Amino acid sequence: MKLPQISEAEYEVMKIIWKHAPISTNQVTDILCRTTDWSPKTVQTMLKRLVTKGVLSYEKRSRMFVYSPVFSEEDYLRQKNSSFLDRYYNGKLSAMFSSFLDTEPVSGEELESLRQLLNDRFPEGGN
Repeated sequence: MKLPQISEAEYEVMKIIWKHAPISTNQVTDILCRTTDWSPKTVQTMLKRLVTKGVLSYEKRSRMFVYSPVFSEEDYLRQKNSSFLDRYYNGKLSAMFSSFLDTEPVSGEELESLRQLLNDRFPEGGN
């Protein structure tokens, strides 16, 4: 299933909803107004956009709208990861790792963490 594209700002809204769902408009607004310089109107506009895109569902409880995600954060990240690899590295994870290792400083601790991750996932060498 191809998930709709969402902007960086919409993703910030979604992170709150994934963490706290079901969550009311007022709760989303309170959280985002404390952590961003957005106005309540901006938050409400983004919630409406996300509903229109089919990313959020809502129900009306008395005079409040309560939002829930239509898909999980894991599903969204899986699609974004795949899209990123396809777009920039022809779908090849090894090309991405090679590029990062060539251009980004990697600490010994990070290298050990990567080795451990690979060993945990592929104890027989990837077979």
